[in-house]
Amino acid sequence: MKIRSLRAHLMSSPLPEPLVLPYYGGRRTIVKRDAMLICIENEQGLTGYGPGPAHEDALRCIQETIAPFLAGRELRDPDALRVLFHREPVATPFVSRVYDAVEIALYDLIARAFGAPLCDVIGGRVRDDIQLYASAGMYQSPDGYAEESAGYASLGFTAYKFRPALGPDADAEAVARVRKATGPDSEIMVDAHTWWRMGDRSYPEHTVHELAREFSRHNITWLEEPLPPQNHDAYSRLQGLGLTPVAAGEHESTDAGFDDLIANRCVDYLQADLVCQGGYHTTRPLIASVARSGLAFAFHSWGTALELLAAAHLGICWPENVVPWLEYPCYSSLTQPGMYPFPLAEDILTEPLPIRQGVLTIDLSLPGLGIGINKSVVERFPWIPGPWSFFQFDSPEETWAVTGDHSVRWAGV
Repeated sequence: MKIRSLRAHLMSSPLPEPLVLPYYGGRRTIVKRDAMLICIENEQGLTGYGPGPAHEDALRCIQETIAPFLAGRELRDPDALRVLFHREPVATPFVSRVYDAVEIALYDLIARAFGAPLCDVIGGRVRDDIQLYASAGMYQSPDGYAEESAGYASLGFTAYKFRPALGPDADAEAVARVRKATGPDSEIMVDAHTWWRMGDRSYPEHTVHELAREFSRHNITWLEEPLPPQNHDAYSRLQGLGLTPVAAGEHESTDAGFDDLIANRCVDYLQADLVCQGGYHTTRPLIASVARSGLAFAFHSWGTALELLAAAHLGICWPENVVPWLEYPCYSSLTQPGMYPFPLAEDILTEPLPIRQGVLTIDLSLPGLGIGINKSVVERFPWIPGPWSFFQFDSPEETWAVTGDHSVRWAGV
């Protein structure tokens, strides 16, 4: 079959009011959340869908470079098309990563044409479901985290991730209270991504070691990004102490960075974002490398339900000991407490994800991704240019912005 067209749509879901979240060393302000929907149509009118990197550089790359390349091409094997594209002179590392995200929609189109679930096209499933962990907990008091974690446990989630950012003593207290609230058998993930985003008040390495030792008393599942992502030597030193499992990887921008984390055993759980870090092309061999090394893989999923669904189809191609977890970002709604409202996240699908007791089950009777796309979101959530959140440091007095591009650490404002 031939490809007729590729279209990418950027969308924004603004918060009713900017959300200002104070933390140790500054404030974070969230004004909106963004998403990209990719649609690839063949000459018979069948369409494949996928999520994409939610920023304007990616949109321009798709419109000006990737769409013209794919138009009129025979689609028999997405891998073969990718090899051809990566040979093009325009295929810089950034452009290639965007193409690899677009490829998710190509696989969905192939799967729909074959009448097969997407998981069977990208590797073949070994199970039908995957565990989710409730990812919420942003910049609250220890009591706030405890109450929220207990709420998600009551909904059937057996794991909870939160982001303590109140200073070392309060962070240790928060972990203790979450453990008390959820009980001894609950999984607890501590995301420390704020600790290196506090300006001069970022936690030094020895403080990270002390906190890791304290957290180990409460048997946490992992400590996520407690050190600057690029400092792999510091991660090796932390791992060498054997205090608590460590997770990282979502900010790696090259395959070599992932390889180094694995080869030097800097982490117990390697993380990657399907949309921002190379789609199925990067993630499939990455999970295989993780499996050979005796480590575990956990998806970073911080966008819409479409992104979650695309990740789940790959996750179930591996046994639970290799891919035990899929991140479920908990946004607030009329029926669920959460971080903040992001209605686009659920509205992009025509029906809710089939989640029961914290487990996502894939409907294998339907082709492709298996759930329809609500294309009305393109008109309902028009694109709003600009970053989606901002960090304001007390010392030095600076403001930095966060965009939808994981390869860019900061954007000056």
